[in-house]
Amino acid sequence: MATAKRVLIADDDDSIRYVLESFFTDLGYEAVQTDNGSDASEMLEKEGFELAVLDINMPGRDGLEVLKKMPPHVDTPVIIMTAESNMTNTIEAMKLGAFDYIPKPFDLTELEIVVGRAREKRELQARLVDLDRRIRERDEGENTFIGKSKEIEAVFKTIGRAAPSDVTVLLTGESGTGKELLSRIIHMHSSRSSGPFIAVNSAAVPKELLESELFGHEKGAFTGATELKLGKFELADKGTLFLDEIGDMSLDLQARLLRVTQESEFYRVGGKLPVKVDVRIIAATNVDMEKAVNEHNFRADLYHRLNGVAIHLPPLRERSGDIELLAAHFMLRFPHELKCAPKSLSPEALKTLEAYHWSGNIRELENVLRRALLLCPGAVITSNDLELPNSKKRQPSLEEIITEKLRPVIERADPKQQPDLYDLCMPYMEGPLIRLVLEKVRGNQVQASEVLGINRNTLRKKIKQLDIDMRTVKAAL
Repeated sequence: MATAKRVLIADDDDSIRYVLESFFTDLGYEAVQTDNGSDASEMLEKEGFELAVLDINMPGRDGLEVLKKMPPHVDTPVIIMTAESNMTNTIEAMKLGAFDYIPKPFDLTELEIVVGRAREKRELQARLVDLDRRIRERDEGENTFIGKSKEIEAVFKTIGRAAPSDVTVLLTGESGTGKELLSRIIHMHSSRSSGPFIAVNSAAVPKELLESELFGHEKGAFTGATELKLGKFELADKGTLFLDEIGDMSLDLQARLLRVTQESEFYRVGGKLPVKVDVRIIAATNVDMEKAVNEHNFRADLYHRLNGVAIHLPPLRERSGDIELLAAHFMLRFPHELKCAPKSLSPEALKTLEAYHWSGNIRELENVLRRALLLCPGAVITSNDLELPNSKKRQPSLEEIITEKLRPVIERADPKQQPDLYDLCMPYMEGPLIRLVLEKVRGNQVQASEVLGINRNTLRKKIKQLDIDMRTVKAAL
């Protein structure tokens, strides 16, 4: 990581260098000057800078050539300046990875805004790298994929072959099998491990916001875009981007993602210049991708780009030999996390775990053991303490629920004083039924009468008799 608060100014114009040195000194930077591109290249490679400002036309190497020759380990944001501003120079500068491009004569207020954005980006990336480092160091067990079954051993072997390269990896498997953990492990064992690891769940972000989440947006790009936002691709530069639930991504976003995988560049929402990035993509899905392609729900060309190395994570029910290892791991980890006393599993409880179907996979196993550790009164967790769904009592039917609710009413009723028991009870059943149907059809009484199988006039009378507030019904939509 570059040393903070140092800026390199490379320009063959003495007056420009003087103005920029004064400008950056006022901002608290230590300014280092050079008047030729060859020296700028050498200084960028050997010294640490938070920022570099390069003129295009210089002796030795021009600014674009300096940018092009920058080694991969140099992560200094570069602002390109030139008096010969044209489309070709602008596009070329951004394609080569320039942070921004400013024509001469430049406005110092505009330059200060650009410098502030560059600093914000570096600080955010530094925090992400630090967070990723602390996550890795926090608890080695939390970042270890537990398992010794032959199915998991095969996964480990594939990771060993794929992790060191930059090949795109596609992780498939049911929800809860550990795809995000596996993607983090791949990142940790890659040449990008010192860079950021950014995860995005495509299904968790509303579709109308996902484009901005991935690619960022310019200030004023749409209503509410009050400032520049860096997308996940920019934040993952020099690192790894994990795209979870990729199968749920819309077709138009798939087209944009394809461009990034092919060209390593994209446009922010509302942006006019391409942003160059160096990102490794790991994608994951619980969708049958070949079926999605055949049904035209997923682009075939993008699928083949993402499917560089395919790794399938088997469901927990197909690796039952690992359940004992996983349970032991969680039983050691969770007491510290939950601040409760350590407990052990009885042999019968372990057999129950191994016989269970685990439709929720490892995530479900974690939740079951967390709950058992918290709620078990003794030092040993038994099968009854696990509270697995198939060991719970049968859920009562609707008829049984109504019967139990009516029983005390009937028992308290006095036929002599309360002869209208039918009329008294029916609203308690009619009311919820009619109210729920009205909510379902968004308050449309014509549709509600058709669903209920009653006349519309009858429905109106029932609404009035039962005192159903249609404003409350519509508010529940």
